[in-house]
Amino acid sequence: MRVVVSAASKHGSTAEIAAAIANRLREAGFTADVVEPGEIDGAGDFEAAVIGSAVYAGHWMPVAKEMVRTHSSRLLEVPVWLFSSGPVGEPPKPEEDPVDAVEMIELADPVEHRVFAGKIDPAKVGFAEKAIIKALRAPVGDYREWNVIEAWTDEIAAALQKEWLTSDA
Repeated sequence: MRVVVSAASKHGSTAEIAAAIANRLREAGFTADVVEPGEIDGAGDFEAAVIGSAVYAGHWMPVAKEMVRTHSSRLLEVPVWLFSSGPVGEPPKPEEDPVDAVEMIELADPVEHRVFAGKIDPAKVGFAEKAIIKALRAPVGDYREWNVIEAWTDEIAAALQKEWLTSDA
């Protein structure tokens, strides 16, 4: 079974989550390819998708939203999982779902949408972003919980295994 994993990432943190998800799915026996959101047209045939986006000011990145909007009909044909990455701190803030989550859920009808804590690396952000981080008093650091991401990916793998076995019967 081929799974496409795609995530919009501004500074690489969300792309690292996508890569970890794909690796974990490969370990579970799936063919999992990481595809840039703007390149999903060339992804070929796939039987499932995991799609995510970094979240800035409560919104998914435009390239991720455009991908889901453009490929909604295809995504509705396969099991889809969505994830958002962005809250920082302990506990991660903000607590609410991204503003765009409702639209993305309506368009892709995912099995589930998860929000994962993110990462702010001051060495990777520009002057304007540093000013925003300072003004909002956003905590810098890596708040991603890899064990949570792995557990979620294991849930995806289990659901796909069950579907794969059921469809082969």
